[in-house]
Amino acid sequence: MKPTKTKWLAAAFLALVLVVSACSGGKGKEGSPSPGQTGGEPPTEEVTTFTWFSADPIATWNDMNDEVGQEIIKRTGVKLEAEFAMDENRIALMVASNEYPDLISPKGDASKLVDAGALIDLRPLIEEHGPNLKKVYGEYLNRLRWSKDDEAIYILPSLNAVGHQYTDIGGSFHIQHAAVKEAGYPQIRTVQDFENVIRQYVEKHPTIDGQPTIGVTFLADGWRILIGVTNPAFITTGAPDDGEFYIDPETYEVTYHYRRPPEKEYFRWLNHLNATGLLDPEAFVQKEDQYKAKIASGRVVGIIDQTWGFNDAVNALKSEGKFERTYAHFPVTLTEEYKDHALQDTGFMAGWGIGITTACKDPVKAIKFLDWLASDEGQVLINWGIEDKHYKVDENGKRYIPEDVLNRKLNDNTNFTKETGIGMYNISARYGDGVLDPTGNYYTTNSPDQVIANYHNVEKETLAQYGVSRWIELWPQVDEFPVKPWGAAWNISYPSDSELAVLFTRIDEIMKKRIPQIILSKPSEFDRLWDEFMQDIEAAGVEKMEDLYEQYVKERIEHWNG
Repeated sequence: MKPTKTKWLAAAFLALVLVVSACSGGKGKEGSPSPGQTGGEPPTEEVTTFTWFSADPIATWNDMNDEVGQEIIKRTGVKLEAEFAMDENRIALMVASNEYPDLISPKGDASKLVDAGALIDLRPLIEEHGPNLKKVYGEYLNRLRWSKDDEAIYILPSLNAVGHQYTDIGGSFHIQHAAVKEAGYPQIRTVQDFENVIRQYVEKHPTIDGQPTIGVTFLADGWRILIGVTNPAFITTGAPDDGEFYIDPETYEVTYHYRRPPEKEYFRWLNHLNATGLLDPEAFVQKEDQYKAKIASGRVVGIIDQTWGFNDAVNALKSEGKFERTYAHFPVTLTEEYKDHALQDTGFMAGWGIGITTACKDPVKAIKFLDWLASDEGQVLINWGIEDKHYKVDENGKRYIPEDVLNRKLNDNTNFTKETGIGMYNISARYGDGVLDPTGNYYTTNSPDQVIANYHNVEKETLAQYGVSRWIELWPQVDEFPVKPWGAAWNISYPSDSELAVLFTRIDEIMKKRIPQIILSKPSEFDRLWDEFMQDIEAAGVEKMEDLYEQYVKERIEHWNG
């Protein structure tokens, strides 16, 4: 039977559509826009889904159903199916099973993946498909090399932003605004100053909102013991953050930082807080959700932690209008002879970021996706959101956040982030705070003016009482310190099966057992237990560990500065 004229015309029209589609260009292999293409047209077919594992959980992750996530899918044709670490052994289990996601952000465990042959060398892909990655990393691209003996690039650094300039800081020591105000806004410079304000407030207010007042708390569960319990020992005694090691700035000699004499006195102070009832008795046993719930209840006067560790709880306080129960931040040291080195410049550091595994179904599309995230278009979307919805541009071409959007961001940040996705997708190369884009606007929203605009009124009142407009002005400034030629020692990689790795694991286990025991002991037992701790780590090979790590530090210096 001959086809009817209607059927023939329909077939011809379909063929024409297919030809036009085939010739239109700019489409991925599945018919969706290629990563890097702009225009925002929705994919005509199902997008590519990449599995992504992150060792750093994102509490507000919404399966990319947020507004920025949907826009990223629309513009790139890529969706991320995310899994986040539930324990510290997830990557070790991946290696054991030889089963990997397409993309992986392993934090400090990249060496395990490299040793297992699980990560692909990104250098050829960057050369062919990564113009934005090359632009962002610029002169620092060679710092992405794995080692002096391995030129491969396995990780795209994202934790550390290029050109970053601090526009504000939170530090490690925090006191409720209500307590600082009641104390008359005194100088809070030393651990004794910190303690005095908190103790006076707790004694006067044994309950808050009907619940027992907690003087000082921190989170010591798993790796978080480093952030809230042990890192402050070097922070308060004038050392920069080099993880578990202190690096002599002149000789580069390495010392396991607990062996520095002044740090013993910081732990003695924690022992004193516990013995006198100011330390939360549940500090060493609470889990993260319990920790945040306590802070969100408004009854914790003092916190020792980095602000990112409890921001969710602070946002909960803001959403309830309990601004006086949020926190002021101070550069606390053991005594006034020490400076907090938080602002010391490390230069751009490679290290923690994202890699593409050998299991990835389409490495080219994956690198194009990561390249698009690093583009100016991607950076603005990730940091500012969607124009006319989350930000506007004034008559002078300057981006700004409308008041209604800013109020939601400040007062209901958890829900705001979950719904908008702003700030959640900084997983590829990125510019830091204080860097201007080609339009003369900042890539991030953390400009000095915006930082001040983000403060609530109680916060502004506290700052004014100390004669500053931002918290960062209370800290020793960046020009007071030299640039560290090794960056930060905590992101120096070494083989997971090396003697150094074995020694570190052994000594780390001793530390995690001994430090809580020492802090919770009777003051009369402190010196004996501290001496036993030192003897234990010496017997476990701490000096050999220091010598081996020193080799890696010197290699890093040669690698970066040679």
